[in-house]
Amino acid sequence: MDNKVETSAEHAENAVLPCRHEVRTDCDTPEPPKPEQVIDRPVSTKSAAAWAYERLILYIQDFEEKLDPEQEAVMGFAGGGAGVLRIEGMGYFDPDIVTFTGTDTEGRKTQLIQHVSQLSVMLRAMPKASPAEAPRRIGFRLRTDLERSQV
Repeated sequence: MDNKVETSAEHAENAVLPCRHEVRTDCDTPEPPKPEQVIDRPVSTKSAAAWAYERLILYIQDFEEKLDPEQEAVMGFAGGGAGVLRIEGMGYFDPDIVTFTGTDTEGRKTQLIQHVSQLSVMLRAMPKASPAEAPRRIGFRLRTDLERSQV
């Protein structure tokens, strides 16, 4: 935690500067015990992107908890026949962009950048990309990161 003291001008400036945040499965994140609920700050201090991001975390984690060990969560795209995205990362860019990164069913790197007003996420269960590896659970990493960043 940063204990830096800000002047009132710095505080006001930092409150309006764009914020970007992302969490991915391809980095080493410790996995502490799961808390009962997300540590939260007042909605009035959140951008539309941060608010959507936090709620998506809860939906993804809940969905993943119901999967069997041979499945992973993927995100389906609405319209256009774009297919699905194996979720390997999620982030936001204030004030109104949410991002999803991962791979498609053919293993190609894929990223969806979406305005919160257009947000529509369909979660699907798919077989793991690699049967020999443990399933990747992005929801838990996202929630752990969120709790650390709000303490």
